[in-house]
Amino acid sequence: MREAVPAPAPASRRQRRRQETIEEVLGIAVAIMAEQGVAGLSTGEIARRMGIRPPSLYGYFPSKHALYDALFARGAKSVLAAMSEVFAAPVAGDGTLAEVMRRGGETFVRWSLEHPAYSQLLFWRPVPGFTPSPEAYEPALELVGLSIERFARLQRLGLLRRDVPAEQIHRDWTILIAGVVSQQLSNEPGADFGTGRFTAALPGLAAMFARHYEPSATSAPTGRGTHADRDRPDR
Repeated sequence: MREAVPAPAPASRRQRRRQETIEEVLGIAVAIMAEQGVAGLSTGEIARRMGIRPPSLYGYFPSKHALYDALFARGAKSVLAAMSEVFAAPVAGDGTLAEVMRRGGETFVRWSLEHPAYSQLLFWRPVPGFTPSPEAYEPALELVGLSIERFARLQRLGLLRRDVPAEQIHRDWTILIAGVVSQQLSNEPGADFGTGRFTAALPGLAAMFARHYEPSATSAPTGRGTHADRDRPDR
């Protein structure tokens, strides 16, 4: 009778422990960036908090930029997950453009304030010489694509002007919403979404954006979309 070959359990345990250590390193790195700023991240401080020697970290991240790359990918996946829920939700039949924009903007701004270290790394350039790898940047590109697709769908539903490319509308909305995040984190970093002086401006800014991009008599003809369109997810 053929003897059974044992499963490679030790290797699986080693892989699991390695991944757990990587997650621990990234979690401590995020905490340090939140305290010291993204550029203040120190591998020596990570090692100190973990109770290990700094060279031990090189077995997980061969350079500081490799660590930043993993952090960028982690943050990009997190904001993509948060916004994907917004994009997947159907547009309410009686929702105005201002309401649609406010809801999406609120989700993005809340995420940014709850993850200030990731926000700095993703949306600013705080680390001289660091550029995320194509793999780390992929979730960010997916987020942009989903956002542009959503604006295109709002155009098809007749909520947005069709005489302006969806890419341009996305650009303008990004500038506006990034300004709220930047001003809030720069001037009132300790305030949350509900108490922030700059986050309080979001409903008015969404309404202003809507007034500019809502269809009018002078824009290209648009259809209001079917009832079925309004019940389908934004994706």
